[in-house]
Amino acid sequence: MSGYPIDDAGDLYACLYAKEFPAQSALRLRPELRERAVIILEGDPPLETACSFNAKARHLGVARGMTRVELDTFSSLIVLPRSRMEELSAHAAMLECACGFSPRVEDCSNGDAFLCVIDIAGTEKLFGPPPVLVRELLHRAQILGVSASAAIAGNFHAAICLARGSTARIAPMAPGKEDEALAPLPLKVLDISSEHTETFALWGIRTLGALAALPEKELIGRLGQEGRRLRQLARGELPHHFVPYEAAFALEERMELDSPVEQLESLLFVLGVMLEQLILRAAARVLALASVTTALTLEGGSVHLRTVRPALPTNERQLWIKLLHLDLEAHPPQAAVVALTLTAEPGNTSKVQLGLFSPQLPEPMRLDVTLARIRAIVGDEYVGSPVLRDTRKPDSFKLEPFQVPSTRSSTLRTVGPLAAMRQLRPPERVSVALRYRQPASFVFRDCRYEVEHAYGPWLAEGDWWQRESWAVEQWDLIARSGAPSGDCTMLCCCLVRDLKDASWKMVMLYD
Repeated sequence: MSGYPIDDAGDLYACLYAKEFPAQSALRLRPELRERAVIILEGDPPLETACSFNAKARHLGVARGMTRVELDTFSSLIVLPRSRMEELSAHAAMLECACGFSPRVEDCSNGDAFLCVIDIAGTEKLFGPPPVLVRELLHRAQILGVSASAAIAGNFHAAICLARGSTARIAPMAPGKEDEALAPLPLKVLDISSEHTETFALWGIRTLGALAALPEKELIGRLGQEGRRLRQLARGELPHHFVPYEAAFALEERMELDSPVEQLESLLFVLGVMLEQLILRAAARVLALASVTTALTLEGGSVHLRTVRPALPTNERQLWIKLLHLDLEAHPPQAAVVALTLTAEPGNTSKVQLGLFSPQLPEPMRLDVTLARIRAIVGDEYVGSPVLRDTRKPDSFKLEPFQVPSTRSSTLRTVGPLAAMRQLRPPERVSVALRYRQPASFVFRDCRYEVEHAYGPWLAEGDWWQRESWAVEQWDLIARSGAPSGDCTMLCCCLVRDLKDASWKMVMLYD
């Protein structure tokens, strides 16, 4: 398999390793700080200690375990508190990235580094040779804002040791030479207890090669079966039962702000970075963002929730920023923001297919921004698509979120001539005179009409089980105005009588 080690079971593994993960998780959503020396503190003040830092801080001489007082002696050093919430989001994004190359991914991360092992056996036809796959894997991790390294090996534990100990960005292992590749690596790449570390130091054992050269029986006699396991690790021979990582696909980004934010412009800058991460993760799965829910944690512990859903799923970052801007401007938080969470619902990236003679729909970006501006003026409950309610009550409808249809039917139907009608909103009251229980004449807009033909009544009632019960009778009338000058005007209309309060209203005019 392209010259890479494969044992009798045909195994091949790629190990993805990102060290100083707390610092990388913090800088992932703060791109403006990536060129600065940054250190992460954990613990309660004033007993905070350094737990992670980037390469620029390391060049300044920063060491793990330094206190806040010691760090104050360094100039131009950015100090950030450790955020478990941001680390969880970055960890989920990295696992999601790894799962894009193989369904078999095992998470081996600890608190200070991200580490996962990917079973890449049989993926050559999809992604090419293993080095090509690993380069693409590291490229996608870099897009997510995480700098990582990778190792390729035919043994699970050998891949982990090589990724931890190698200084190369991509470390391949020659077939059948696991012991030679692991020999120069220090013992710290193994998960070894402090007691065994001290014992090996007394024996003068400092590399995996020296550990692998020890006789197995004598090592077991002194350290027990743990000695045998460590020797197999050093030789790249320890078998492993693969436990794949399983998690539902969830687009979520979290961030704790360094200080409370009150200005909307500053908040939108942070939201833009988080949106970019969500869009990259969705695009990697050929998906788009169908809706975005913003959860703003305010001072005092309350949470401000808002959901934005455009007409069509989209990955346009500027469109999402504009929609979130308009929504938060219309519904601002009532206190300063200390943390925020962005959760997106994925949707398909399908295009709208129109017929050859169908009218062109407006551009989704312009349509969504226009709808958002209208909602900001009239309110969310007054914008949408009208949908009839499941009732026979006249003029009963509700508003649902506007959606652009994905397809247009090209079937042409031939219909007969239809009568056009104009519905009056709101209906106008009229005065009606009855003869034999049907309308004989009425006064509409200061003009009297004599009924020539009356069709009806059509009775309807409903909601009798509620307080808002209703009952009406409908009449379709043909009437003429009785003008003294002899000019007669014909009127075709629809009158409705409310049987609860015995009132008459003009609801429609027929052309």
